[in-house]
Amino acid sequence: MNDTNNIFDFDHPPADPVAACAQWFEQAKKLPLANPNAMTLSTVGADGYPSSRIVLLRGFDDRGAVFYTNRESRKALALEAHPRAALLFHWDEHPIGRQINIEGAVTHTREAQSDAYWLTRRRENQISAWASAQSQPIANRAAMQQAQDAIEAKFAGQNVPRPPHWGGYRVALERVELWQGNEFRSHDRVVYTRAGSNWNVQRLCP
Repeated sequence: MNDTNNIFDFDHPPADPVAACAQWFEQAKKLPLANPNAMTLSTVGADGYPSSRIVLLRGFDDRGAVFYTNRESRKALALEAHPRAALLFHWDEHPIGRQINIEGAVTHTREAQSDAYWLTRRRENQISAWASAQSQPIANRAAMQQAQDAIEAKFAGQNVPRPPHWGGYRVALERVELWQGNEFRSHDRVVYTRAGSNWNVQRLCP
């Protein structure tokens, strides 16, 4: 399952995980996947119960991993109650068998960053973001279509502005684990734990 074009040395890992993660993300884009940037986002709500869902990675650097969503949704309310999250990337397509786990504190992206990303979205997706009261009950598909039609009519002939309840989140890189699948369950794992401006690095058993 190893990608021979990128041999990550788990016995002598780099001091910083950011470049390695970025390289793995780029290589995942070459896989025959509709959304190689898909990641599982896990949160804990105000009631103390965990929940998970798939979102898409829209930015990554040494400050953290970024995604965008409705800030009135179930996941957003959970993040307001407990502003920490875990992210899991899993690629199991030949020749890659890998995972990246990221855990850390969650903050809003700057409004200007949310505005900039909003402008890259398809108009149809912008309309849906306005029309959907994400995570709230709705009677049927026809009701959703009516809401979309109403928003389309409202913004006919003009650009669709970003909704005030929609924006980005950044998950800080406090704990980062890279996992490489191997035969016979003899996997390779290394974990990075933030220590100020540096990282503590440890190899883990499979």
